[in-house]
Amino acid sequence: MSNRYALISVSDRRGVIDFARVLVGCGFGILSTGGTAAALRDGGVSVTEVADVTGAPEILDGRVKTLHPSIHGGILARRDVQEHADTLNRMGIPSIDVVVNNLYPFTSQVRQGETTLEDAVELIDIGGPAMTRAAAKNHQHVVVVVDPGDYERVGRMLAAGDVPLIERTRLALKAFQHVARYDAAISDYLHAGLSGDGMSGLPSELAIGYQLVTQPRYGENPHQPAGVYAKTGDNAGIVNAELLHGIDMSYLNFYDADAAWSVAQGFGDDDAHVVAIVKHANPCGLALRASQPEAWSAALAGDPVSAFGGIVAFNNELHAHTASEMQGLLLDVIVAPSYSDAALEILRKRRRTRVLKVRATTAASVGVGMEVRTVSGGALVQARDIVKPDERAGFKVVTKAVPTAQQLDDMWFAWRACRFVRSNGIALAKGNALVGMGAGQPNRVTSVELACRVAGDAARGSAMASDAFFPFPDGIAHAAASGVTSVVQPGGSVNDNAVIAAADELGLTMVFTGTRHFYH
Repeated sequence: MSNRYALISVSDRRGVIDFARVLVGCGFGILSTGGTAAALRDGGVSVTEVADVTGAPEILDGRVKTLHPSIHGGILARRDVQEHADTLNRMGIPSIDVVVNNLYPFTSQVRQGETTLEDAVELIDIGGPAMTRAAAKNHQHVVVVVDPGDYERVGRMLAAGDVPLIERTRLALKAFQHVARYDAAISDYLHAGLSGDGMSGLPSELAIGYQLVTQPRYGENPHQPAGVYAKTGDNAGIVNAELLHGIDMSYLNFYDADAAWSVAQGFGDDDAHVVAIVKHANPCGLALRASQPEAWSAALAGDPVSAFGGIVAFNNELHAHTASEMQGLLLDVIVAPSYSDAALEILRKRRRTRVLKVRATTAASVGVGMEVRTVSGGALVQARDIVKPDERAGFKVVTKAVPTAQQLDDMWFAWRACRFVRSNGIALAKGNALVGMGAGQPNRVTSVELACRVAGDAARGSAMASDAFFPFPDGIAHAAASGVTSVVQPGGSVNDNAVIAAADELGLTMVFTGTRHFYH
């Protein structure tokens, strides 16, 4: 019997047979159980069953395999403490110097709303995290490997004599993160199941698991290191998009592409084509049409200057006619749920433009109802803001002038568009298209001035939406002077009466929504 062992129990079996052979070559006996043991034997690796060491068979349908002093004692014993060594010798416990473990595929197999609680519970690994944590705790004496990508490097170090402490510490860090991310996915699943949208009761402790997907060259600026992480249990959205063509995504490409995708996905209904053009996280072009090429043309007309070098997103499959219409305009990223073969052939002629295929985020996606922003010392957590369909039914006309059906349609479009404009946010819309936008200004009237300047002549007859109330009449006065004829805003200012009186004097029709949509 070997004097030292490597315990191998993995759900991800990539490269494990070759690594086991390296370990055998370094003088390790191999301990394993279940499917991993069978896979190793099929690969020609001699394996000692865990049950042969513990003297106890697997019980409770495999729920208890490695939870035994003969396993955890062999992992946790300090090699520099004589009493520990004597205990192992007295009890006949082998020294386990390498633990190779990754956990049951809870995050890839469990989907909120699709997997029953009973099935999900059976995918919760108990022995694996216990072994991994034990090995990581005792990393000065035990090498713990959770990532198949580390097999070759660790194997070379073992073959050369030993794994240095700094490397053992790095591996332990990765192991604790692996277990923490796993536990976060389980708690996320259970919390979402209890609260429906994941937010009806905030947990007293919040753990969120992320896994590194890629490392852009830098963040917002060249001196800022950056990484892109996927949320555990979710395979939708921009982070998980498939790059079909173009150069690698930058940090800001991911950020702006997500802004564009959020608008395109969350704006229109399934029967209409939505095209959103984004620059610096704000929609500068947005249109809804029955035809995709028409939606593209209308979105581009909203601000063709800002569209240069921007990001465009579609809510439906991108077709060849639209792809042809887009030729001649520099675009950093194109985002859609799918592409026709003919459209892809056209888009691949672009040398640098990134072409992303994105899976839509659904209510069943883990954590879809929760938004987290880091701040110094912690994080801010809130439910995601959406414009509910029944908000239009809550429009309250507060002016003498009653809006026409067309004005109501324009106000509804402007109101939904304004939800995606950074506060202070102003959106001008006409005929189901954004014609002007003012964003991120410290006072609302400046945002109005910017929106009207961008719209130019298109402001005439348009509807103006404001994400929050107008504190003074100056904003609507400037809008009226630019040709705006209808206004939609939350209301709620102490100066509402003065603003309404100004609207009446200017001949505007105005509605209050009673709902605010700040977006910082």
